[in-house]
Amino acid sequence: MTIHKEGYTSIAICVLFIFVLNALVHYYAPNNGILTWSVYLLSAFLFITVLQFFRSPKLTVTQNDFYILSPADGKVVVIEETEETEYFNEKRIQVSVFMSPVNVHSNRSPISGIITYFKYHPGKYLMAWNPKSSTLNERTTIVVKNKGVEILFRQIAGALARRIVWYVDEGKTVSQGEEFGFIKFGSRVDVFLPLGTKINVKLGDKVQGGKTVLGEFIKVEASAK
Repeated sequence: MTIHKEGYTSIAICVLFIFVLNALVHYYAPNNGILTWSVYLLSAFLFITVLQFFRSPKLTVTQNDFYILSPADGKVVVIEETEETEYFNEKRIQVSVFMSPVNVHSNRSPISGIITYFKYHPGKYLMAWNPKSSTLNERTTIVVKNKGVEILFRQIAGALARRIVWYVDEGKTVSQGEEFGFIKFGSRVDVFLPLGTKINVKLGDKVQGGKTVLGEFIKVEASAK
């Protein structure tokens, strides 16, 4: 299993905490077997949890200009027509993917193209499934354009996710399925698609970043030519 580069510091801190905790138990309660084994089990659970959170499995991406791939692993929690007010100022289809602490937290570009807009927004840390988190929480907004079609997606921090990482900026060209960022410890990604996009998922579906096809450009792509 490969560990994501964003996890090195967190894993090191976790190991240090476990070492100090076990040293204290051995020093102050050397003959308390129940306490010692409880700490051992807690240490093992904590280490495995942090380790699996930062896992970075190898992924083979099949690129297709007509497909919009999921930007993250997780569960589809929103599919609705809504007004996007930051960039498009028009109605779009919003598809949101919630990432729990047990999901892989790499974020991948849904389509290939050029980044025409990027902005980081400091903000609150509401629960990621709260509808207001899309506009009030710490977040990034990224717009990618390909063949005249633009889609917008947002990394949104949650109550536990206190650090959003991104590797892109305006003017950069990204490939479909390419990693563009990472969010730590539970979060959400919103995708705003043009009206007329065929949606291939439903609420509650489990999706995989860079693999699951959220939707397809049909009428939209044809009108862009």
